[in-house]
Amino acid sequence: MDKDMHNKPKRGKASRKKRQMRKVILVAVVVVLAIVMAVAAFFLSKYDKMPKVVINDKEVKINELTPEAEKAMEGYKNIALFGLDNRSMGSLERGNSDTIIVVSINEESGEIKMASIYRDTYLDIDENKFRKANAAYANGGPKQAIDMLNKNLDLNITDYVSVDFGALVEAVDLLGGIDIDELGADEAKWLNAYVTDTVKNTGYSDYVPSVSAGQNVHLNGIQATAYARIRYVGLDYGRTERQRTVITKMFEKAKQCDLMTLNKMMDEMLPQVSTSLSPTELLGLASGVAKYHMGENTGFPFDKESGDVGSLGDMVIPLDLESNVIQLHKFLYSSEEYTPSQTVKDLSATIHANTGY
Repeated sequence: MDKDMHNKPKRGKASRKKRQMRKVILVAVVVVLAIVMAVAAFFLSKYDKMPKVVINDKEVKINELTPEAEKAMEGYKNIALFGLDNRSMGSLERGNSDTIIVVSINEESGEIKMASIYRDTYLDIDENKFRKANAAYANGGPKQAIDMLNKNLDLNITDYVSVDFGALVEAVDLLGGIDIDELGADEAKWLNAYVTDTVKNTGYSDYVPSVSAGQNVHLNGIQATAYARIRYVGLDYGRTERQRTVITKMFEKAKQCDLMTLNKMMDEMLPQVSTSLSPTELLGLASGVAKYHMGENTGFPFDKESGDVGSLGDMVIPLDLESNVIQLHKFLYSSEEYTPSQTVKDLSATIHANTGY
């Protein structure tokens, strides 16, 4: 017999192995697709419970930015987060936004940074209409509030999430509460004072015990919401810092939650949340949750003065807007070469002329 015959590969056996391997791969792909479709179907069933305001990205106003500024913001997902206290009005489409936070997500590293815009900040909320920043949402809903942020801060936000305070209460309770690293004596005093009003506005029925100052103080939903609403310790600057603390603590606990808890949170919260994000965008954000982590947070404006502005009353006045926006871009995007747009420069000059600061 020819020796070469013994050296030829046994094609039949090898082919069967390859066919079996292809079947295994095909089955694996089908299983993965089935899981993805199941997750998507599950999420869509929840998404339908959420009030939504459609915002056309092309209609969102964005300043003419320098190429350097646009490049610095590439790879970031910017979302406006608004906190409202008007669920009793039956809508999340209007009302003063007591909380205004720019949430910036670095899509490569997963770092999340937050910048609170003080609600009494003197800004242009429409066409040369200077008012408190929180009036933009009351005047024109989330679309006008987004435009206000983009115009005054040289941002490129196209999406928002609005949350009622009632949703915060339920979410914190479902997470098992949160622990505040250090609660000051004045904070404890005002937290307990705010509990009664928070219970009344949210319809909470359980007994809420008072809390004492100290370290690692555990708060339930009502207490955490009352803590986030305190204005008389550090004024609005301290209040926004407490809001960011609550969000950070909630995020840390949510990452450790089981699916059953997260499912219940979605059922309870989504009817009290409004967003412009599509199901695809929300699924995209959810898919990267494992790598997300909280970075630094801050308040805006950095340099400021509090003073009366005519009949508008007491305002937080940026000193000046242009330099504050430069600091904001450095904070959010590590942008060292950022140059403000002409729009921001003009607004800065107008604020100076109107206020004397």
